[in-house]
Amino acid sequence: MFFTLSKVFWMIADPGNLLVILMCLGIVSLVFRWRRLGRFLIGFAVLACLVIAVAPLGRSLILILEDRFPQPASLPPKVEGIITLGGFANQFVTKARGQVTFSGAVERLIELVALSRRYPEAKLVISGGSGDLFRQDVKEADVLGPALDAMGVNRARVILESDSRNTHENAVMTRQLLNPKPGENWVLITSAFHMPRAVGSFRQAGWTVIPYPVDYNLEGPESIRWGFNFYGGLGALSLGLREWIGLITYRLMGRSDAMFPASVR
Repeated sequence: MFFTLSKVFWMIADPGNLLVILMCLGIVSLVFRWRRLGRFLIGFAVLACLVIAVAPLGRSLILILEDRFPQPASLPPKVEGIITLGGFANQFVTKARGQVTFSGAVERLIELVALSRRYPEAKLVISGGSGDLFRQDVKEADVLGPALDAMGVNRARVILESDSRNTHENAVMTRQLLNPKPGENWVLITSAFHMPRAVGSFRQAGWTVIPYPVDYNLEGPESIRWGFNFYGGLGALSLGLREWIGLITYRLMGRSDAMFPASVR
């Protein structure tokens, strides 16, 4: 139920979709001669578009997330396993075209391969099913075999968790699958902006992992600057806002151990 509600909510709450809804409601209001309401809705939507284009709102939200967990200065000599979260391949296009198609955040897979060579005895785990509300027939983890072969990874080392649909399920199902023991070292790879929610979910599931953030969007504070780019501003706001809403929701529902998980416990 939570998965369905979260997807429906974001269809409406996504900043781009919300602006379209406000403009449509404004036009409908004018048609029915509710002029004051119509002018307010359209004016608010236009002003919001201007603010999104000029102010670095989304970038500011993303930077706070990306700076929460720094790259580890070093890793333990022995690592039992390396986990990477899905979200970097389009399984539907991959199945239809017969060629692995990446949709972004491919650094998650690249770093998994790099660390697999550094730790040849470590288990390799890819956790990711389908986050599409209407398409649960093809799972991301299940279509990555050719990409692993091309990158020289022995498939026998790779454990695929292909039932999870969101970050909470990544943590719970991966833990159930691997049953990690106290004192073991497990490295968690995901995008830097997503790492706080991922770490909070794994800790809540009773699993303390070593955060290994990748896929950065911003250089640092120097990226927070004013400009005029509606498309870029809207994309950044959508990415940052969605992650912050996820953090708050996960904490309220007991799916994360903290509202904004810290790098040190």
